[in-house]
Amino acid sequence: MRVVRISCVGTRRLSPPSSSAAHSDVSAGLSNADAEDASCGGTGTPSLRIKKRLTCVCFYRKRAYERICSNLTPLQEERLKRLTKRMNNCFDASRPDHQDALRALWSATYPGEKLEALISDQWKDMGWQGRDPSTDFRGGGFISLENLLFFAKTFPTLFQRLLKKQGGKRAAWEYPFAVAGVNITFMIMQMLDLEASKPRTFVRSVFLQMLSENEWAFDLLYCVAFAVMDKQWLDRNATYMEFNDVLRCTRAQLERELMMDDVFRIEDMPSFSLLS
Repeated sequence: MRVVRISCVGTRRLSPPSSSAAHSDVSAGLSNADAEDASCGGTGTPSLRIKKRLTCVCFYRKRAYERICSNLTPLQEERLKRLTKRMNNCFDASRPDHQDALRALWSATYPGEKLEALISDQWKDMGWQGRDPSTDFRGGGFISLENLLFFAKTFPTLFQRLLKKQGGKRAAWEYPFAVAGVNITFMIMQMLDLEASKPRTFVRSVFLQMLSENEWAFDLLYCVAFAVMDKQWLDRNATYMEFNDVLRCTRAQLERELMMDDVFRIEDMPSFSLLS
C-alpha cells in the first residue's frame, strides 16, 4: 500500500443513514438545521470541525478513501466563480434582460396566456405577494428567478403540479408557490455556504465535487429541494404558518442525502426520483 502524507482536517467512516444511526460529533459553526434534525425525523449530518491551515477532508466511502480538498481544481474554481457571481446578482427591474427573464417565466408557467404588464395582478396567481414580483426577489436575488425558470423548463409537469397544488390533501392556507421558490433558493445558498473563504462543512465540499461534474448542479438541487419541501408539507399536513419549520426539515433531509455513500451527483440523491 502506498502511503501519501497529506494535511487533513480529519477522517471518519461514513455509512448510509439508518433509523438507528446517531451522530454526536456535530461541528460548532454549523447551522441550526443540524440541531433541529431530530425533530425532522433525521439522524444528523456527518460533519467535522474545520481547523486552520488544513487543506483537505478525507472520508471513507465505498471501501476507498476519498479526498475533498479546499484547494479547488481549476474547473471547480471557474464554476464556483460563475455560480457566486449569479448568487450576488441582485434583481434589477430596470434591466431589459431581467425584464425578459420575468416574461420568460410567465410564458413557461402559463403558456398561451398573455401577460398584460410586468406589474399586474396576474402575478398573484403564481404566488407572488403583490402586483410587482420584483419586490419579492430581495432575499434570493436574480438567481431565484433563474431557478424558477429552470424548474419550469426542465421539469414542467412537476412544476405545474406544485404550482396548482395538485396531489395530496392540501391545507386551506397553502404556501405561495413563487415566494416559496425564492425562500428555497436562499435556504440552499445558506446550506452550501459557497461564499465562505474556507469550507466549514462536508456538504459544501461535496457539492463542489458535484459542480465539477455538472455546471447546473445548483439548479438541479433547487428542483429537488422544491419537490422535497412539497412532500414534507403534505406529510406533515402543514399550513402556511408552518412553512419555516417545513423548510428547516427540507434542509436537514438534503444535507443527509448529500452525505450518503452512494451520492456523487445530484441525480444520485434518493429524492431526485420525486422529479419524475
